[in-house]
Amino acid sequence: MAKNVKLKPLHDRVVVKPGQVEEKTVGGIIIPDTAKEKPQKGTVVAVGEGKKDEPITVKVGDTVLYGKYSGTELQYEGEDYLIMRESDILAIL
Repeated sequence: MAKNVKLKPLHDRVVVKPGQVEEKTVGGIIIPDTAKEKPQKGTVVAVGEGKKDEPITVKVGDTVLYGKYSGTELQYEGEDYLIMRESDILAIL
């Protein structure tokens, strides 16, 4: 799990630490950097307060699935994160 993040997203935004990129296939073939896909699974590290009529349903520590091109990538204290709306999250694992 990611370390405690001091970012505080606003409203219905969520900060997610993306999962690791697959280095090998199940059969043991090494995937080159140009063929690697962005992970679609990550861990929630910070959540906003939610909107007035829509409370946030995910919580810190949840493992979530999100769309391939969801969110905005950012670097904070040397770590990569995604910040996205809660509606971009497809499922909680």
